[in-house]
Amino acid sequence: MNRTQQKDLKKYLLGVKENILLSDFTSYKIGGPAKYFFVAKNLDDLIRALRVASEFRIPVFILGGGSNLLVSDKGFNGLVIKISISQIEIKGKKAYVGAGVNLTKTAYALAEKGLSGLEWAAGIPGATVGGAIYGHAQAFGDRISDVVKSVQAVNLETLKTVELSKEQCKFSLKNSIFKKGKNLVIISAILEFKKKTPVKVKEKIKENLKYRKSRHPLKFPSAGSSFVNPETKVKNKNLLIKFPELVQYNERGLIPAGYLITKCGLAGKKIGNAQISQMHANFIINLGVAKAKDVLKLLVLAKKKVKNKFGISLEQEVQMVGF
Repeated sequence: MNRTQQKDLKKYLLGVKENILLSDFTSYKIGGPAKYFFVAKNLDDLIRALRVASEFRIPVFILGGGSNLLVSDKGFNGLVIKISISQIEIKGKKAYVGAGVNLTKTAYALAEKGLSGLEWAAGIPGATVGGAIYGHAQAFGDRISDVVKSVQAVNLETLKTVELSKEQCKFSLKNSIFKKGKNLVIISAILEFKKKTPVKVKEKIKENLKYRKSRHPLKFPSAGSSFVNPETKVKNKNLLIKFPELVQYNERGLIPAGYLITKCGLAGKKIGNAQISQMHANFIINLGVAKAKDVLKLLVLAKKKVKNKFGISLEQEVQMVGF
C-alpha cells in the first residue's frame, strides 16, 4: 500500500492509528506493531472497519482482551480491530453483554444482583465475554456455555448480523463455531443465570480467586493455559506403574497438561526471558522482556516431550498471530 492509499484509508476510517505495539494489548505483554489499529466501540464502528479493510484488501485480525494470544515479534501486517463493545444490562436472571466487556467485571456485576454462574471466571487475566465464548472458556468444572442463551455476531462475508442459539455455537472442548470457522465476529451475547444471595456468589468468587493466587503464576504476564487438558486415557501399563496418578486421571477421562509437562522435567525451563512456570507448568510466563520466538520454542518443546514420553499430542490453546 502506497502513501496515497494510506491517506485514503485514514480518510474512510476515522480514528485508525498506525504502528501500534500489540504488546500493550495482550496479557503476555509480547508482540510487535500492528500496521493499522482501530477500536470498535459499537456495531457501526465494526462494520465500517470491516468494509474499509475489504475495499483496501487489508488482512484483518479481531482482538478482544488479548488473553490466550501470542503475537509475533514482527507484529501484524494488516488491520487489528479491537472489540470494545462494552454495554452490560441485567434484567431478571438474564444479562445482555457486549463482547468487549471484561469477564471479571461481569462476574462482579452479577454477584451484586445475586446471580450465579460466572464465579469461575473472576480473575482470568484480560479475558472478555467475546473471547470466552470464542474459546469456550472454562474453569473449576464450569463453562461459559453453561450460561449462554444466544450469541450475536457479524458475518465477515456479508457484513450482516446473525443470532446463534447455544446449540448453533457448537461448543466443544475449548472450541466453538467462532474459533473453528473464523468467519463470524462476536458482538454481544445473552447470558442466563441462577438466583442465589449476593453473599454466596461473592464468597465463591473469593474462593476461586484465592485458589488462582495460590496455584497460578499471576505475578508474571502470561496467556493463561498454554494447552488444553487432554480428554484421554493412558493405557500403557509401564506408564501407569511409573506414574500412579495417571490411574486417577484415567477415571476422570481428563489429564492436566501441566502434570504431563512437569513429569517431562520441563517445569522451570527457560529460553531467553520466557519460562515454563514452576508453579503451574501449563503456564509459560514472561519474566520481563520475553520474545514471542522464545515462547514459541517452549511451546514446541513441551509438545515434543509430552508426545515422546506419554504418546499424547497436546492441543495448543494459545492463538498465534503474525507468524
